[in-house]
Amino acid sequence: MKKITLLSVLLASSLSALAQDADAKKDKAVSEYNKWTIEATVGQAKGVRPYSTGYFSSDPGTFLGKPQANGFALGARYMFSPVFGIKGGLHYEEIKNIKNNGSLPFKMQQIGLSFQGVVNANRLFNIQEPMGRLAILLHGGIKIDAMTSKTPNIIENDHNFNQTEYNGGLLIGVTPEFRITKKMSVLLDVTVQNNYRQHFNWDGTYSDIENNLNGQLITTSLGLTYSFGSNDIHGDYAIIKDKKLDEIEALNKRVGDVETLMNDTDKDGVADYLDQENNSVAGVAVDTRGKMVDINRNGVPDELERYVDKSSKESSEKSNADMIKRLVNEGYITTYFDTNKVNPTNVSTEGIDFIRTYLKNNPSANVDIVGHADEVGSSERNNTLSKGRAEAVKAILVKAGIDASRLNVVSSGEDTSVDVDSEGARKLVRRVTFRIKE
Repeated sequence: MKKITLLSVLLASSLSALAQDADAKKDKAVSEYNKWTIEATVGQAKGVRPYSTGYFSSDPGTFLGKPQANGFALGARYMFSPVFGIKGGLHYEEIKNIKNNGSLPFKMQQIGLSFQGVVNANRLFNIQEPMGRLAILLHGGIKIDAMTSKTPNIIENDHNFNQTEYNGGLLIGVTPEFRITKKMSVLLDVTVQNNYRQHFNWDGTYSDIENNLNGQLITTSLGLTYSFGSNDIHGDYAIIKDKKLDEIEALNKRVGDVETLMNDTDKDGVADYLDQENNSVAGVAVDTRGKMVDINRNGVPDELERYVDKSSKESSEKSNADMIKRLVNEGYITTYFDTNKVNPTNVSTEGIDFIRTYLKNNPSANVDIVGHADEVGSSERNNTLSKGRAEAVKAILVKAGIDASRLNVVSSGEDTSVDVDSEGARKLVRRVTFRIKE
């Protein structure tokens, strides 16, 4: 029965997950992350090589070569997945000597277009949450430039003044960025560009043949990015949930719930979620609702009643009385309570009625009413609770016509005989038992 139920739940959950996937594909109005980002940067573009003799762009006598803001870029990026995307950019660089750095004066203007792939390293290496507002992007691709020499000719056309050539190369770079508002971040980008069709030196003269059309440019830039989309957070920082893990967790929870429902605390063959009396005595017949069978509705389960009747036929009246006394004193007759309650549950008042009937039929008998509690909570609280339960049962018997002097309240406190972590087991010790005294 359990296996069939579990298989049914698994099948139903799988069909539900497939239906949810289909609904998610239909509903594309809201994405998990913003896919479009624009950026603007300004920084230093440094032509590393080639130069002709007497020309260079840095100032060797200053810290970091005396940086200058001579590179500008605008770009747009689209992330077609949380990890991978593409971006295009428009670039302008003006490579020239720094004043009084010892180089001959020169100027090279460069306008270019780039097309690159982008990788969100935080998500690629699964370090997004510990990195917080810091993100690392990796990018690389191609760039096409128009290089125009603005260096005046010393002799006829030696620096190709106002002449333009087109060349191209490969880009590779890294971009740390730090989110400053929900949708905006500040970035620091370092990009290396290697050209493979560069005839010009950066000073405008023609490069020597041994350079083999090889040029290099390093750009270091600061800038801002802004993310567009329906989500409140920048696309590079949105936490992307693993839907498969969520589905597995939900399925595990459903299976766990079913297993809990299928528990049978009192081992009477009726699962707890169907059992209306999940504290029935072991070996006593129960109906489909888990209630001990009592056809004549006299408050005593038929199984116990038959046992008593059988004993009375085989024994003397004294033996019969001793048998009933033993059943009571050994805890077969009991009353149960819900957590932190002192009033008996509706389905467990039969035990009280049994004691009432016994005391009416045995006027010389007295009864100890023994209260118990589980281990949840403080010992002081549980002592008070167990006594309150015994007092509540006494009050019911008194109102049912039993003299209060025949009833003695005993507080047994916490019952430590069951596993405190088991809710089902704790139900069995939140009770009142009885001891008959002559």
